[in-house]
Amino acid sequence: MTESDSPSKPRGGLLRSSVLVSGLTLVSRIFGLARDMVVAYFFGASAGADAFFLAFRIPNLFRRLFAEGAFAHAFVPVLSEYRSQRSVNAVKDLISHTSGALGACLMLLVVLGVLGAEYVVRLFALGYVYHEQTAKLTLAVEMLRLTFPYLLLISMTAFAGAVLNTYGRFAVPAFTPVLLNVCLIGAAVFISPHLAEPVMALAWGVLIAGVAQLSFQIPFLHRQQLLVRPRVDRSHPGVRQIMWLMLPALFGVSVGQIGLILDTVFASFLETGTLSWLYYSDRLLELPLALIGIAIATVILPGLSADHAAEKPAAFTATLNWALRIVLIVGFPATIALIYLADALIATLFHYGEMTERDVVMAGSSLAAYAVGLLGHMFVKVLAPGYFARKDTATPVRFGVIALSANVLLNLILIWHLRHAGLALATSIAALLNAWLLFGGLRRTDVFAAEPGWFRFIVQLMFAGAVMLCALALVTPSLSTWLAYGMVERFSIMLLICGVGALTYGAALFLAGVRIQQLIR
Repeated sequence: MTESDSPSKPRGGLLRSSVLVSGLTLVSRIFGLARDMVVAYFFGASAGADAFFLAFRIPNLFRRLFAEGAFAHAFVPVLSEYRSQRSVNAVKDLISHTSGALGACLMLLVVLGVLGAEYVVRLFALGYVYHEQTAKLTLAVEMLRLTFPYLLLISMTAFAGAVLNTYGRFAVPAFTPVLLNVCLIGAAVFISPHLAEPVMALAWGVLIAGVAQLSFQIPFLHRQQLLVRPRVDRSHPGVRQIMWLMLPALFGVSVGQIGLILDTVFASFLETGTLSWLYYSDRLLELPLALIGIAIATVILPGLSADHAAEKPAAFTATLNWALRIVLIVGFPATIALIYLADALIATLFHYGEMTERDVVMAGSSLAAYAVGLLGHMFVKVLAPGYFARKDTATPVRFGVIALSANVLLNLILIWHLRHAGLALATSIAALLNAWLLFGGLRRTDVFAAEPGWFRFIVQLMFAGAVMLCALALVTPSLSTWLAYGMVERFSIMLLICGVGALTYGAALFLAGVRIQQLIR
């Protein structure tokens, strides 16, 4: 049995897998930033862009619910248990019946979504209805009819990815999102000039990408001899177990996504461009979140599930300690950088073509507000598997309800004074609250026990972060100076600033006594 085939890896193996996933995710995110730059260049923060981001966000919410979020956290522990305790035929039978049940449910949901697209858009964009923005509503409905089928395609892609991840094949699922970005770039550049409503090309790009992503993963499932015919039988014990685990997790693991949808509803009452500003800033937040939080969560869930099944509590808590330290050592400086460099980052990436200077300032303010909660989002990604690996989906639901309620209340309070930035800040505070509740729950039940040295580690991180912030303040130009630069100058100076920040942070960590090699061991 190879290391990648082993149900439970040592932390060195987890780190190598995390680096692999992070590296491929970085490739995907680079293409994603290129995609967003192209979209910003062609469509800026216009009404058409707002309509597309709404039509794309709706199926993405359901994707996080039915695929990468609740479903993955319910499916992977059951599949890991079948793999370690049952025959190969039993595993294939589980995959067959699960794919059939998931596909049937999604097909029904997609049909309802396409037929009822107008009602779905009105539900998520109440502000458009209130302000009688008929043209924007109509455009969003037309786009949603094209983007909603993406839910079925990407969810089955995520299902295939969950199977591959369980068998230690992390590379293919991590690379697959690149195809979405390539398709959207191609649609914006080559299809939009030929359409009466150019922004509709983006909706076509989403649909094409769904087909491409699913087609890409099928051969790798076949190579693992796990490509089986879907069968629909909800009485299958494994499927029933997944359904019972998934139902409460639908809410608990997806609080962040539901929060984004609430932001969408509130944002629809604000001025044109609000959805675009929130989208561009959220995309920058997703970069460190995907590279660190999601990557580590992806590789620790199968290991935590196997440790729990093998009754190895010491290994279980050691993995959580390791994951939290890795998240902090990278997520803390990323938070500082995103807050301090918010306007400069938005200008560097998006201030071209149809994107105005005011759009830069507005998107920068929401990026800084979103960045406040970056560590909260990362911790939720890492701590939630500590519950799901033990098949405890009820506790995260309870915490999710509390965090979501706080998000709604804060939206109502902050939107009056901070407008769209208030919506972003409310999401951040809710994420931090959710993370704190998850952490406290693991400690109270003795599932997580802090290893020695945590206080010293936090002090060392704060020292290194303060040194890095001083360095950034010395080398970062003002926004007016930044906007006067051309594209090459902006990217060159931003790379230089990031390099200075990384070097000073790393040097400060070393002086404070943190040894990365020791942390890895």
